[in-house]
Amino acid sequence: MSSSFYVTGTDTEIGKTFVTCAFLRDARASGVDVIGMKPVASGCIDTVDGWRSEDALAHIEADGQDAPYVDRNPYALPLPVAPEIAAREAGIGIQLGDITRAFDKLRARHEAVLMEGVGGWLAPLTETLEQADVVRALKLPVLMVVGMRLGCVHQARAAQRAIIADGCEFKGWIANPIDPDMDNVDDNLAILTRVLGQPPMRVMPPRK
Repeated sequence: MSSSFYVTGTDTEIGKTFVTCAFLRDARASGVDVIGMKPVASGCIDTVDGWRSEDALAHIEADGQDAPYVDRNPYALPLPVAPEIAAREAGIGIQLGDITRAFDKLRARHEAVLMEGVGGWLAPLTETLEQADVVRALKLPVLMVVGMRLGCVHQARAAQRAIIADGCEFKGWIANPIDPDMDNVDDNLAILTRVLGQPPMRVMPPRK
């Protein structure tokens, strides 16, 4: 992975960080200079260094890169709620310019940036700022994590159509088995391959 990408998902809690970190570790092992970025995160933890996103901290562990934390995660919001609400409660205004400037700083020092979004693709960042706005501003192709569970075909098709309708480049999808009891996984993978127009870039191993 020597190009920058935006990692989105079909929903929240379907493994975007798990997948992002797997790609970061692979790049690191291959000697490719890739760094992780989580521009907006809610539900952050209070540390001696300030509010920190557990997703961003996972990126740091996975990629082993040295970069100012604020560039990796410009908006670390305390409340574990939708970013729009968390930012409002924290008295913070999320600005596209802050995100693009942080990205540009990382990109100037590294071969590529793997940016992880929040929730599913259509989750807004503010009343007026969508994740698609960030992707278009930075001209990032989109990778979509599909949580393998009942209903995943519908969610994946809807998310892919929304990405394309938003004028963004759909680059590929990753299957992440989040339901260990899901029936007919192989059949669902075959259906997803057909309706999304391409096979998965990777099928992640089940998480223990």
